[in-house]
Amino acid sequence: MTSREFDLNIERVLEDWTVAHAVRELIANALDEAALTGTAEPAITKDRVGRWHIRDFGRGVHYEHLTQNENTEKLASPHKVVGKFGVGLKDALATFNRHGVDVRIRSRFGDITTAKQKKHGFEDITTLHAVITKPWDRDLIGTDVRLAGVRDDDVEAAKSLFRHYAGDELLETTEYGVVLQRQKRFARIYVNGLRIAEEPNYLFSYDITSPTKALRSALNRERSNVGRSAYTDRVKAIVLAATSDAVASALAEDLSKFETGRWHDEVQLVDVGVHSCQVLNATGRVIFMTPHELNSAREFVDRARDDGYRVVVVPQNIRRKLSGAVDITGAPIVDLERYKAQWNESFEFAFVDASSLTPDERSVFDRTEAILALRGGRPSNVRQILISETMRIGTSGYAEAVGLWEPKEQRIIIKRGQLASEALYAGTLIHEVAHAESGTPDVSAPFEDALTTEAGMVAWTGVGR
Repeated sequence: MTSREFDLNIERVLEDWTVAHAVRELIANALDEAALTGTAEPAITKDRVGRWHIRDFGRGVHYEHLTQNENTEKLASPHKVVGKFGVGLKDALATFNRHGVDVRIRSRFGDITTAKQKKHGFEDITTLHAVITKPWDRDLIGTDVRLAGVRDDDVEAAKSLFRHYAGDELLETTEYGVVLQRQKRFARIYVNGLRIAEEPNYLFSYDITSPTKALRSALNRERSNVGRSAYTDRVKAIVLAATSDAVASALAEDLSKFETGRWHDEVQLVDVGVHSCQVLNATGRVIFMTPHELNSAREFVDRARDDGYRVVVVPQNIRRKLSGAVDITGAPIVDLERYKAQWNESFEFAFVDASSLTPDERSVFDRTEAILALRGGRPSNVRQILISETMRIGTSGYAEAVGLWEPKEQRIIIKRGQLASEALYAGTLIHEVAHAESGTPDVSAPFEDALTTEAGMVAWTGVGR
């Protein structure tokens, strides 16, 4: 049979490549051909005599493909294909030769095998050559690569490098790439379906389908052990583009682990943490707070939980970003202060009629006018003094107020529990009278002055009496 040979001119042999790496290149080429031509999925099969076949149904390999340094068609379609370098096939052939694997490539353009030949013009040097013969089947559709001497585990190891065969669960697709469920031991980083790295502390696996120029440049001939700096920005872009509850919930859940140091790397990026909260807030009935807020407002937080809210604990740097922010629908982020405001707006008093008080409570309540007389009588703008089982949350902190002054209604409302003693009731009553007289809020200098005046009046009257 007439044959032609030419030198593959492989200047650098990839010594670290195993047979599995070489099989990977063949699978990548087959998957790329299917993606570029829209043809059927490649077939990876074993024949009766134990030889492995990798078959695509595209246009068929031509010997000219072995002369290209870079495949311009693949370079023009970076979002579709795994491969970048046309020399990937040549590297695979050299690796197979070094490991004693017999290769035969068949297409309608011809059959290709390899052999060691003397280099043309340099008879003392032997190099690897491709041997081209006439096609065994001129009607063959696509390319069939037959491998003799390849172990089953080499093929399985090669297939595991591809998302196509790995069985990763899809969580969400974005314009930059895909979010995948993390495997138990490691998260996987893919570029157009080919695994290029593993991450022990990523929350998700990712398939980057729109690689940046820097990432494409980082995909060297080995296409493995790509540095994190090459893909971190794209991973971040994928996460920020994600809007599903599955992804956002997992990210937000992971935020709560920051105190133990068990949270994952993506979540430690502040804008990723904020984004996950924005997405989660849009699902409804979620409240975000820091560990300090959780500890200082436990009773109020329990009310939020009883009200059907999910409490998500976040770091202080993220919590600051959430203050006054809106979610992906434009609705305000619900933090502890906003929930407090919402709770107070929807609050209703449970007033207690004097006739329903216990005898001890009634005896304290009946001292109202006598207590007011100690400070000169009831202020003219205080029309009512009422008792309620329930109270709004105070202006400072997250506990129920024990007393309130409502200027529009011109009434003082005191929590029923303050009737436990005359001292408790009198102190709360005088405190609210100071608000009524000064028209100023708690924790302000004018109110402190008014309260001092009230205390002085009561003391003066008491001493005089």
